Parts: sequence; structure tokens; C-alpha cells
Amino acid sequence: QVQLVESGGGLVQAGGSLRLSCAASGRAYSSYAMGWFRQAPGKEREFVAAISWSTRSTDFADSVKGRFSISRDNAKNTVYLQMNSLKSEDTAVYYCAARSDPGLSSRTYDYWGQGTQVTVSS
Repeated sequence: QVQLVESGGGLVQAGGSLRLSCAASGRAYSSYAMGWFRQAPGKEREFVAAISWSTRSTDFADSVKGRFSISRDNAKNTVYLQMNSLKSEDTAVYYCAARSDPGLSSRTYDYWGQGTQVTVSS
């Protein structure tokens, strides 16, 4: 079982930056691939980014490539999402997720955080 708690959301102007954090607790966190998803009002939850347990592999949605980066510190049981050049369409609740597999062969996740709101004003 893995528990996930996101932080770092807030209100930012278009073109600005935010860094989200996700603190994980539970067994074998470092063996889990970690991901970020988001859900805007009236829309389905969508994949944003993911990182393998080894940090050697990352995956990004086309809509955020070149603007967002993902990293993790397994010693701190924390994964980060650095968001730069934010746009109004990035406004959403951002969710951290973990899957009990170290790789990125799938975008299906087993554990979810409660989410943190990101609002980008234009």
C-alpha cells in the first residue's frame, strides 16, 4: 500500500512556473513508477508525465513536452513536477499516482493522491 500527498499547487499567471511535490509513504516506494495526471472542470482525467523507479525513463503528454519536467528523490520518497511556461489550459486539479511496477510500459496506476489545484490566470 502506498499513500500519496500532493502539495505546491496554487494560482499563477500565464507564463509563470510552479513545482508540485508528491510525498509517498508505504512499502517499496522506490520500486514504483510514479506519474502525474490532471483533471480540468468538465473534462476527463488525463495523463501528464511519468518517471520510472530508476529515473532513467520519463514520459510526457504532448501538450506539456518542453514545458514540464518530472523528477524524483527516492531517498526522500518524493516526486516532483516542474511546470514552466504555464498556460491557462493547464488549469486543473493535479494528481500524483503510483503503480506497482518500476517501468513505464503502461499508464494504468494503482494508487492516487487527493490532488492539488493549479490555476493559471491569463
